[in-house]
Amino acid sequence: MTGINAQLPQVTLSDFDIDQRLLAWPGTSLLIFTSIGCASCRFAKRELPLLRLPVDRLCWIDAEENGGAVQRYQVFQLPALFVVRDGEFFGAVQARLTMVELASALALALQQPADELP
Repeated sequence: MTGINAQLPQVTLSDFDIDQRLLAWPGTSLLIFTSIGCASCRFAKRELPLLRLPVDRLCWIDAEENGGAVQRYQVFQLPALFVVRDGEFFGAVQARLTMVELASALALALQQPADELP
């Protein structure tokens, strides 16, 4: 996991590589669907990399340009967050975009039974 003072690694995914990359990466990925026109998404993009979250990477996906992933992950509102660990899907993460609430929601999600990627 990322060190205390380090910024989280970030990657941008698309319909073409989302499954391949999430299945291949070890550790925990926080998948975040955003849109440039969404104020909460811009806040997330600015603030999440600075938080000390218990994840190995932040994975951004533009909801406007990647309709296939939006449909498969059943994204209805933005930003939408999901957690994947060691290629297994642990579902949506519902929390305010603060370190304490996100860390708690991630821990709760990771206690649930894993599933295959959508």
